[in-house]
Amino acid sequence: MRCGSIGRVLTTGALRAHLLAARLAGPVATSREASLRAYRLFAARDPRATLGLASERGWRERDLLRLMAERCGVSADPLHVTGPDVIDPERTLDALDAFARRLALAASRGSCVLFGTGHPDRLLGFYGDIADALSTAGCDVLMPAQGRCVDIATRFGLRTYRLDYVRGVALVREPGARCAGSETGAHSHSPLPVRMVLEAAAAAGGPLPDLVVGDHGWVCGAGQLGVEAIGLADTDDPAVFVGEAEGRVSVAVPLDDAARSAYYRPLVRYVLNRACLSR
Repeated sequence: MRCGSIGRVLTTGALRAHLLAARLAGPVATSREASLRAYRLFAARDPRATLGLASERGWRERDLLRLMAERCGVSADPLHVTGPDVIDPERTLDALDAFARRLALAASRGSCVLFGTGHPDRLLGFYGDIADALSTAGCDVLMPAQGRCVDIATRFGLRTYRLDYVRGVALVREPGARCAGSETGAHSHSPLPVRMVLEAAAAAGGPLPDLVVGDHGWVCGAGQLGVEAIGLADTDDPAVFVGEAEGRVSVAVPLDDAARSAYYRPLVRYVLNRACLSR
């Protein structure tokens, strides 16, 4: 799918170069140690790593390493245990194309779409630009349960967070935060916010999302409940790729999900152009 857009169209080659230069792919900031630890936790069914996904099979560490090598391009060598992890930029580009095709389908159908992120300080702009484009195309960007509170277990104990929406993208605020409308949300892996949002939408009589776009627990939590989900995931987020392998996540885009927010702007341009949603 190739569509014109206002301004310079970002080519595949230019985006590949940007992915490598910004370390969104290639050697990334996520360490091999962090990735392997996440695989161990997922294999042990630790909720910090499962992100709300109840796997259909017993994934062992070696199975997860094999899957992540296939989906992300990390080393499949179990003896490689230190240093930066690696994402194959070709896999990222292929997944971004699939991501764009699913957005194009949502736009053509006028779908109801829910956006949510556990990385608001990094990825809010990425999702917000897509939400704006889909809204302009006639999609209903949903924002149920605004202001509601959700209790999430953290390493500091059970803490209460407040759900907020910025540019149509759901996030949770730190306890006591008073900056509604800003990007200073909490980093969260929990699936509880998306469960609360979906329950609130259902209790109010809908509409329910046809598609959830996001990361971490937003994607896995939605997919586990049977709602189609697409999103971004790092090498230490095996649950998203397991969800894709098991058919509960439609598209998982491998990339570093904690880089500077500005580094994701070229990806937005590329995806919206591919989806024929550029303005």
